[in-house]
Amino acid sequence: MPATQKPMRYGHTEGHTDVCFDDSGSCIVTCGSDGDVRIWEDLDDDDPKSINVGEKAYSCALKNGKLVTAVSNNTVQVHTFPEGVPDGILTRFTTNANHVVFNGDGAKIAAGSSDFLVKVVDVKDCSQQKTFRGHDAPVLSLSFDPKDIYLASASCDGSVRVWQISDQTCAVSWPLLQKCNDVINAKSICRLAWQPKSGKLLAVPVDKSVKLYRRETWSNQFDLSDNFISQVSSRVEKDYNDLFDGDDTSNAGDFLNDNAVETPSFSKGIINDDEDDDNLMLASGRPRQRSHILEDDENSVDVTMLKTGSGLLKEEEEDDQAGGIHNLPLVTSHRPFYDGPMPTPRQKPFQSGSTPLHLTHRFMVWNSVGIIRCYNDEQDNAIDVEFHDTSIHHATHLSNTLNYTVADLSHEAILLACESTDELASKLHCLHFSSWDSSKEWIVDMPQNEDVEAICLGQGWAAAASSALLLRLFTIGGVQKEVFSLLGPVVSMAGHGEQLLIVYHRGTGFDGDQCLGVQLLELGKEKKQILYGDPLPLTRKSYLVWVGFSAEGTPCYVDSEGIVRMLNRGFGNTWTPVCNTREHCKGKSDHYWVVGIHENPQQLRCIPCKGSRFPPTLPRPAVAILSFKLPYCQIATEKGQMEEQFWRSVMFHNHLDYLAKNGYEYEESTKNQAIKEQQELLMKMLALSCKLEREFRCVELADLMTQNAVNLAIKYASRSRRLILAQRLSELAAEKAAELAATQVEQDKEEEEDFRKKLNAGYSNTATEWSQPSLGNQVEEDEEDTGEVNDVEEKPEIRKHGQNPFSKSANSADVPAIKSGAVTSGSQGRVNPFKISANSKEPAISVNSRSANILDNMNKSSRKSLVLNRGTNNEKSPVIKPLVPKPKSKQASAASYFQKRTSQDDKTEEVKEQNPKSSSSETPAVCPQNTENQRPKTGFQMWLEENRSNILSDNPDFVDEADIIKEGMIRFRALSTDERKAWATKGKGEAASDGVGAKKRKRVVDESHETENQKEKAKENLNSPKKQKPLDLSTNQRLSTFAFKQE
Repeated sequence: MPATQKPMRYGHTEGHTDVCFDDSGSCIVTCGSDGDVRIWEDLDDDDPKSINVGEKAYSCALKNGKLVTAVSNNTVQVHTFPEGVPDGILTRFTTNANHVVFNGDGAKIAAGSSDFLVKVVDVKDCSQQKTFRGHDAPVLSLSFDPKDIYLASASCDGSVRVWQISDQTCAVSWPLLQKCNDVINAKSICRLAWQPKSGKLLAVPVDKSVKLYRRETWSNQFDLSDNFISQVSSRVEKDYNDLFDGDDTSNAGDFLNDNAVETPSFSKGIINDDEDDDNLMLASGRPRQRSHILEDDENSVDVTMLKTGSGLLKEEEEDDQAGGIHNLPLVTSHRPFYDGPMPTPRQKPFQSGSTPLHLTHRFMVWNSVGIIRCYNDEQDNAIDVEFHDTSIHHATHLSNTLNYTVADLSHEAILLACESTDELASKLHCLHFSSWDSSKEWIVDMPQNEDVEAICLGQGWAAAASSALLLRLFTIGGVQKEVFSLLGPVVSMAGHGEQLLIVYHRGTGFDGDQCLGVQLLELGKEKKQILYGDPLPLTRKSYLVWVGFSAEGTPCYVDSEGIVRMLNRGFGNTWTPVCNTREHCKGKSDHYWVVGIHENPQQLRCIPCKGSRFPPTLPRPAVAILSFKLPYCQIATEKGQMEEQFWRSVMFHNHLDYLAKNGYEYEESTKNQAIKEQQELLMKMLALSCKLEREFRCVELADLMTQNAVNLAIKYASRSRRLILAQRLSELAAEKAAELAATQVEQDKEEEEDFRKKLNAGYSNTATEWSQPSLGNQVEEDEEDTGEVNDVEEKPEIRKHGQNPFSKSANSADVPAIKSGAVTSGSQGRVNPFKISANSKEPAISVNSRSANILDNMNKSSRKSLVLNRGTNNEKSPVIKPLVPKPKSKQASAASYFQKRTSQDDKTEEVKEQNPKSSSSETPAVCPQNTENQRPKTGFQMWLEENRSNILSDNPDFVDEADIIKEGMIRFRALSTDERKAWATKGKGEAASDGVGAKKRKRVVDESHETENQKEKAKENLNSPKKQKPLDLSTNQRLSTFAFKQE
């Protein structure tokens, strides 16, 4: 059907103009920037009816006597038609809506706004609304599927999306249009249209052609174009723009999709087989009666001309009788039909803490150091840098002549990068303001055809990822360092200290999912890779919006669904969700824009954004603080709440272990406070489980506790009269003690081996060099520096078996014996021939040994464990001697070292646990008091002397010295670390004074003195197997002679 051009005429004041038809097609309805809606019976109507709907009207739609308009007060209003009586407000946006459209039956309207949102509203009940989020720029146009299953939308972000209305998800997205920052700057307003009734095809006008996509598969079936379309804006369209004084520069298929006057728009129309040829069915699905405005003239072009000029339409015409338009794919394409999941467009590189690039005023970066803003408008093209702490550097204003697009900021420098142009290469620009010299900036040009896509700063280094899939490292002063290939196109990067985090595309995702990978590298002296391109977990159908580090250096990231995840270093470098920002949002269109994460205190610093995903630069946004919450089950119950608190505390203090491992300083008090908090939570959970009669669960909780907390759990269980639980907990405590002791033994062996290697590194093992006094003094100082605390904390179960824990034959057999709890005095390892088999002595040394009635021992120790720091008399007994942790004479230290290396091991072992009776009978000349005076006392001995009277007054039934020592060890362990160190210092002070006197004494000693030294040496082996000093030859000979005499 031919079309003709009518004379131009005035419609509305200058500005955007929209147009639609009424249901019957008998009149034209227009709206414009003057805020009026005008009803034209035809173009010759000199007095159209006018309805004022607001200050400005951006779009209008008409159906079933309802006139819907999008006006400048950011609302979508309803008026009756043709009366023009206001009928309410359907919905509101944060900015003006750009396009409104009815569905097929007029029950719903869809509106797209400049705040990137699309809403579908029920006309009769405006509370029934659905919001579609996903566009990153203002929405241009919308179109309902005739079956009301899908909704198509076009946006200034360059994409055309198809949404599933039922679940508000994006079915497919095509990057077809040219990007812009506002509707007024758009090259095309891209009016979309579906095939009438069936909706099998979706028509999208792109430049000089119309692309048609098949429903469900969303594949591009064919394009409609013609050679006579020489430019986007034809003369006819220009005339109509002049007619309505519009300033939109839409292309031929865009503007006239609704009024069907422009000749090229016929290429978007599809002849419906069920209708007469006189009624042209546009893709909007509405029959139009053109008799009022369309006439034949010499300028008209028949549809048949288009069909002749287009091979595709000719094929369509021939196939109409064979089955209609659904056969088109068979004619135009021989590709196999694919009905599987559709690939997801890859998200583009971005800088964390930045807002979209198309904005004229935007944040280039907002992080814990400061803020970089970019202004790119008619007045200015500049960059402002602001520091949160002005003591680092003052605020800076930079010109942006090179059009920098990405930036990063640290305590040392500002890093900027720009894309390449036809004349200039892509550049990396660093302003090193912390430099001590006068040259504070450097610029590096990238190679040809290589653009910088992501940048980041660390401590003393900068990194840039390029489009050539290369990552380039620089020093902060501009020296080029390593260059390596990326595993895929970069998405974003972050740096902190020596750590570099890279997120990239591992592949193509499907059904709306992104397929991302992550690399974590440490760029210190020992460069190493922590994460080797592991997959980065994201919420379904989401994308990455922020990646970075916490203030303490733990990698974190946030996805578009508001889920914050953190690297769990304590659980195999897995990613754990720690917060859901969507739970804190009041509205569906509200978001939180993350700017920083702190682990201590636990704070998520972010900016609340009302109705958008990011904040404006002005007014200055306010930072809010959100709390963390791990997604544990039944968080409303007391049990679930405590479990979440415990594991959150564990996870948020993993960074302390990382800092300690890598040699960084950290607050010891912070770690102690965290451990205390965790143990309190475990005790509360154990008490709760105990009340619920979940005793097996109690043991599981106790397995997470420290040794002291397990002892408290035993006390709680015994007082609750849960004897079976108390027995299980006692067994667990013994196992923990054995494991701790075995671990300590292994560590001490490694230290000894390292020490021996150091000694052997530059010396031969001759008698002269073993007896060098300077070496002996050094080893003795090492022995003293090991500290009293380690000796007291050492678990005594190993001594219970009468074995030498350092003899090779006892290494593997020692731990299982302790775990089983059996009291075996000589079944494993070497047997001490001098040990008197007195039953009272074994429990005297072993705190956790389990006798026939294990609850008796448990109750006794737990009942006394809270009575601390009381004075006692100064009685001395040889039984205390096994608790001496360190030798203070050179001979004893030498003997302890010689025992590991010579065949005299058997004989020195035998003297280790010599009974006081045999000792006194063989050496009657030396009394115990004299022996004590000859050797310095340890901190524990001095404490026991002062507190002996208190122990005896609290326990008048103690008659055996072993019971007093046992109770004393329990109380001494309960002292704080500082108190134990103080007692150890006192012991060392006496040792120093004794050592001076000992050097003045003669070296001639009798056999009784040798016996005491041997016993002291054996105890030193049990308690503190640290670095011991070597023997001289004369001492070895005397020890051998003594051992054979004893035998």
